[in-house]
Amino acid sequence: MKRHTKSLRYFLLAVTLLAFAASAADFTPPAPMHFGVTVELGDLKQAKAWLDQGLSPDYQADRLGSGLMIAAWEGNLPMLELFYRYGADVNLENSVGEQALLLAVWKNQRAATDWLLAHGATLNRPPGQWSALHYAAFSGNAEAAKELLEKGADIDARSPSGATPLMMAIYDGRQEVARLLIERGANLEMRNDRGEGAMEWAMRYNQIAIARRLGDVEAFAAAANQPKENWGRDTRATPAPADLDMLLKARRHLIARGLSAEDIDRNIAALRARYARQELDAAAPPRATTLEITAKRNAPQQQKARLIEEP
Repeated sequence: MKRHTKSLRYFLLAVTLLAFAASAADFTPPAPMHFGVTVELGDLKQAKAWLDQGLSPDYQADRLGSGLMIAAWEGNLPMLELFYRYGADVNLENSVGEQALLLAVWKNQRAATDWLLAHGATLNRPPGQWSALHYAAFSGNAEAAKELLEKGADIDARSPSGATPLMMAIYDGRQEVARLLIERGANLEMRNDRGEGAMEWAMRYNQIAIARRLGDVEAFAAAANQPKENWGRDTRATPAPADLDMLLKARRHLIARGLSAEDIDRNIAALRARYARQELDAAAPPRATTLEITAKRNAPQQQKARLIEEP
């Protein structure tokens, strides 16, 4: 009797596994855009249903990247836990080489940052790749930069163009971050692949308060007395790309429709950062972008706006 019961148990297990395999084989992944919007909206139930049906935990949306990356961007800890539980790679890269940790730091999602570091996110990447500290510097998150440094972040990490976190802080006038990096011992003599250093960038981008901290009185006086054209063109003065300009012009209208001004401004800041970063590391030109507005049928006031980059 026991032998028959055991055989029946194995038989039922085999049938279950075969049924699951057949179900997974028949599963069609959601469209990347649909997947991205669903995860951004925090729909844990639908995300779990897809994963249960066989969706790869590293499946990537049309923007940002995998579900875990989107959860990091949104600061959604339950969503992070969900994708991690199903085997998501915390160090997976998206189409532009970003990892979840970089996205969490960029959006100043402190809890998500801590969660990722506790679950194996790489703090320091090889030379020639953007690091989390670069993103903290670029976005002006001094507290995030301080936390990363305390955890062992390479203060002189080099980007694809050889720029250091200090240079990135200088680029956008992030004085608090620049001051922190200087006080923590950033190498003031390092130069990028074009031979430019922190002082050159400070003078080019008119960051005089930072320039004063980059050397003694004589060094600053020598730099300040040089003709401005010696420092090169201020690339931030270039006209805004069409999609960024469109979003800036539409800001008031979008707010009037009930969208969060904070969310819109975060999109604007993210676009500014991405375009500037692409110019700095000589990356491929920005891809075509579409502004998408979504809303729930039964709650039209709960709208979201996002920019979709074409592949």
